[in-house]
Amino acid sequence: MTASPNPAAAAHLPFFITAPGQADVLFNIMVVVVVGSIVLTGVIFLTIHSLPERMAHKSKKIQLDLIAVLCLLALLTHEHAFWFAALLLAFIDIPDFMTPFRSIETSVKTLAGRRPDVPLVPSLPDDAHPEGAGRA
Repeated sequence: MTASPNPAAAAHLPFFITAPGQADVLFNIMVVVVVGSIVLTGVIFLTIHSLPERMAHKSKKIQLDLIAVLCLLALLTHEHAFWFAALLLAFIDIPDFMTPFRSIETSVKTLAGRRPDVPLVPSLPDDAHPEGAGRA
């Protein structure tokens, strides 16, 4: 009995079929492509996920902290509403409510005859306590 190829078989094998004992080149290429795709997808996901936080770096510290917490909650809980809230908050510039109050405080101090840089309530030194004032 002689070993002859099947007449229905092709005359030559395609390039992706390896001979016994040889390295599978296509498999090695696909391993690199799949691992690279997974890493690239993770990098793109984390880049898009940190977008609100990077946008908020030019805003106030409290707003940046709030956006960072919302982004972290969205990442850990997979709730997309937190990410959308952080994105909207990054686009909105929160007005400064303290500046008018500081202006009013300065005006009232000026009207009262005090210097604006002196606080209304004097601070005590660290070693002077009111409960120890009458004791010897």
